[in-house]
Amino acid sequence: MEDIKKESKREVTIMDVAEKSGVSIATVSRVLNRTGRYSDETSRKVLAVAREIGYTPNYMAKSLKRKKTEQIALAVADIGNPVYVAMAKAVQQVVKEHGYRLVLLSTEALASEEYGIIKSLSKQYVDGLIISPLLYSDEHRELIKQAARPVVVITGSESDPDIDSVLVDSSQGVRLAMEHLLGQGRSRIAFLNGRPDTVPGVARLNGYYASLIEHGLPRDDSLVFASDFTLAGGYQVAEEILSRAKPDAIMCANDLMALGVMRYLREQRLRVPEDIAVVGMDDIEHGASSFPSLTTVSLLAAERGRMAAELLLSRLTSDEIQKPKQLQVVPRLIVRESSVVVKG
Repeated sequence: MEDIKKESKREVTIMDVAEKSGVSIATVSRVLNRTGRYSDETSRKVLAVAREIGYTPNYMAKSLKRKKTEQIALAVADIGNPVYVAMAKAVQQVVKEHGYRLVLLSTEALASEEYGIIKSLSKQYVDGLIISPLLYSDEHRELIKQAARPVVVITGSESDPDIDSVLVDSSQGVRLAMEHLLGQGRSRIAFLNGRPDTVPGVARLNGYYASLIEHGLPRDDSLVFASDFTLAGGYQVAEEILSRAKPDAIMCANDLMALGVMRYLREQRLRVPEDIAVVGMDDIEHGASSFPSLTTVSLLAAERGRMAAELLLSRLTSDEIQKPKQLQVVPRLIVRESSVVVKG
């Protein structure tokens, strides 16, 4: 015993536990992994010895032997964005219930980072990957199809029959918001987009233009603006929107931008919604408690995370070969104070 403790430079192994306990290595393995048959007395003896000599199981070695890590990775563009926080919480809850751990990765919306994460699946650090890229290129698709581990993509409405995906049509979400604003009598609606080369940027701009066509309105590019999908992005471009577009409503591509716009409007002593109505997208928690509360389109971030996690786990826990699935959520308009003038 003392000899084992004194050999501080040598890792205590399962062989040490077996020798000290007076049982076989196989018996120690069964006790520690709670498999097979062994008596209660043997269990107590092995566990007591393991604690006494400081044996710690090498879970990495075990996972490599089983070719399982019991870990799932979630890769998102920005872990500080409330949308991805809600998504991550939902994924975490599902994987935890199934005995898996979640590894959270932030790519800063860099395609090169996302490519590297997908390629690294061959190193067996995780059993599967959920990824939500802002840019979704042909290279993304090819790498995912060739990936060494199962991958589920959370993306826009563009479907690929060969890839497990959870989709949302944010273009339809913008059309819901535009129909609402037009129904409130707004006639000059500016559109504040995020990066126009991203999946959400393309979809939401298309939704804005489609809504104009549906309602017989002319396309006016002087009403279209772009900035970062952040609160600062909305705040910084708000002055340009007011001076150049002179709108009676501003449709924002996400809630953070909308909250930034409303902050600027308050500083200019403009009333929301009396002077200018504002609508966002994503339904983040802060939008419900802002003043005024923010009308938004929910894209069900948490639900998409839950669905993606369940889809990935079904791949990991089933021995059956299944065709890739494309699951869809439907956007919902949530009307609050920032778009509706209370009369009387």
